[in-house]
Amino acid sequence: MNVQLHNQLKSDIWEIANRLRGPYRPPQYRLVMLPIVVLRRLDCLLEPSKDAVLAQFEKLTAQRMPEAAMERILGKAADPKRKHPLYNTSGYTFERLLGDPENIAPNLVSYINGFSSTARMIFEKFKFTDQIERLDASNRLFTIVKAMADVDLHPDRIDNLQMGYLFEHLVMRFNEQANEEAGDHFTPREVIRMMANLVYTGEQDVYTPGIFRTIYDPACGTGGMLSESEKFILGQNSQANLALHGQEYNDESWAICCSDMLIKDEDTKNIVLGDTLGDGKTRDGFEGRSFHYMLANPPFGVEWKDQKNVVEREHKEMGFSGRFGAGLPAINDGSLLFLQHMIEKMHPYQEGDENATGSKIAVVFNGSPLFSGDAGSGPSNIRRWIIENDWLDAIVALPDQLFYNTGIFTYVWLVTNRKAPERRGKVQLIDGTRFFDKMRKSLNNKRNEITEDQINDLTKIYGRFKDGEQAQVTVDHKTGEKETRVVSRIFENREFGFLKITVEHPLRMNFEATPARIARLDDQSAFANLATSKKRKDGKAALLEIEEGTKLQDAIRQALTALEAKGRYMDRQAFEADLIRAAKRARATIAGPIKKAIFAALGERDPDAEICYDNKGKPEPDSELRDTENIPLPKGTALPMPMGFGPDKPNDRLIAEFRNVIEVYMAREVLPHVKDAWVDYEKTKVGYEIPINRHFYVYKPPRPLVEIESDIAALEGEIAGLLKGLVE
Repeated sequence: MNVQLHNQLKSDIWEIANRLRGPYRPPQYRLVMLPIVVLRRLDCLLEPSKDAVLAQFEKLTAQRMPEAAMERILGKAADPKRKHPLYNTSGYTFERLLGDPENIAPNLVSYINGFSSTARMIFEKFKFTDQIERLDASNRLFTIVKAMADVDLHPDRIDNLQMGYLFEHLVMRFNEQANEEAGDHFTPREVIRMMANLVYTGEQDVYTPGIFRTIYDPACGTGGMLSESEKFILGQNSQANLALHGQEYNDESWAICCSDMLIKDEDTKNIVLGDTLGDGKTRDGFEGRSFHYMLANPPFGVEWKDQKNVVEREHKEMGFSGRFGAGLPAINDGSLLFLQHMIEKMHPYQEGDENATGSKIAVVFNGSPLFSGDAGSGPSNIRRWIIENDWLDAIVALPDQLFYNTGIFTYVWLVTNRKAPERRGKVQLIDGTRFFDKMRKSLNNKRNEITEDQINDLTKIYGRFKDGEQAQVTVDHKTGEKETRVVSRIFENREFGFLKITVEHPLRMNFEATPARIARLDDQSAFANLATSKKRKDGKAALLEIEEGTKLQDAIRQALTALEAKGRYMDRQAFEADLIRAAKRARATIAGPIKKAIFAALGERDPDAEICYDNKGKPEPDSELRDTENIPLPKGTALPMPMGFGPDKPNDRLIAEFRNVIEVYMAREVLPHVKDAWVDYEKTKVGYEIPINRHFYVYKPPRPLVEIESDIAALEGEIAGLLKGLVE
């Protein structure tokens, strides 16, 4: 690439953009400059063949040929070398537009409407006609068009590859200006480069001359993942045949991505406009398709309420035949929905079978997908499904403050169904949180950046796949202090799983019929509802029902008052026997719900009381003392686990498999402290979480007390000096 020309073009276009100041703020420059750069490139591209296209158009129009049928013929008339038709049937060019300054606005609209269908749609999604009106009203339109007419973007001067680089730079530059919303559709280029380096490491086939591979991004935004992947592969294998596919729901982002594809003569039909998850109006644009490589930065920490009906219906009706069989995440973060969607699009893999090539995924998340959700919940089950199928290859923790709209830490997940033999059954965790440099000038929340050397270092760490690998990293960028730290850990799949058991303690209560406890009966809904009626349409019947209920309340109070002399009961069974006898004397019928209300009102927990038993003679659990314990999956655990996915699935096989493990744990960890505790096996669940930060935590002992005291004394002296100055 001609670097000098590239830099000159960047400078020229930015100088033109600055002429918009006034009617536009810098974050709004992209609304004009991105579509007009595309327009100027197409103008330069089509100008030499303009007359030939117009002549062909007049001929085909005279033959009354439909536009759809004209497209291929006019495309060849414009440029026989292009694979995808691009032409303009209006009589205008940039030069001709300048010849009629009074009518430049309607003429420019007419010029845009003369393009082939794909180009027209791009400008529609840019909403460029709105900007034409705004520019014309502010007397800027002619100035901008004239300035752009002096920028030569002809293919003889700047080829498709260099034009792609220029356009990518402009997208990045203008999105940085609009950084308050850039994170919705723009990923920093160094993050994309690092993801590309990681996902194509160890992929020998992609570097075979003539190889055909498909690349897909389900949340493609402006197309950065696709462009960087293409650039990375072609930079090492210029003879690779790559098909880029993406889907984007934002109109402007889709238009930017398609513009880049159109400029580089790639198939814009592979960039679908719509909601990937499905919102009822649009859906997965590549249903039933599979891809070799998938990269994405899906929206994280974003609610998926708009997609809720579609996603839940697919989950319920299709299960694992659809995209979301493993489970659904919390409604406030749909990140794991995108990962399930991508996994569903993996090619099958069979070692030695050229037709079963498998796939590899790189996706960037926030921290939530690592650990959110309890055992048995949607997020935990999704992690479990991925890990037990041995698809999770590695997770790389990135520095904070990398993205424009958030300062949080992010993580790259590498997922594949064709792990190398040495990586099978294992997951690599990489601590890349210290691999960054401070930016000279921050862009909103983006204050850090990953350099090319650091990208290479992280890629090599991933490729070496060593447990306990160390690297020297900067721990304080202000002082330049460095430390040698562990940056790579290797774990068996089962080490991320655990059994969550529910430990019960017996309910022990004393009972006493004191006036204060009897008064608490009024707070029990079952007892209070006795003096109410649901017969609202029949007033007399309602009054009679309320009267009878009130009498029953009084009789129950009378029966309980008779027990006051008995004092405190330390056994619920004895209290219940006396209660039944007292109720008979008071001619009060005590139903089951009322009896529970009495127990709740007159009873208090007492560790010295006898155990309360249910009607089957089993100890009743105390819900307030209920506890849970997480038991790591033992070595030798066979994956996948013997348990269905979902909270409503039976766990009989799971209990049978791990009862001995649970009993040993209880005998060692629980029963020595609480001898009458037991496990409610029916509540046993499997959970999975990935506590990556815990595995790289470095303990820093506190400073000696003498140093702290000395600092405090110094501060006190400084404050005293300041106060003395104020008093004097």
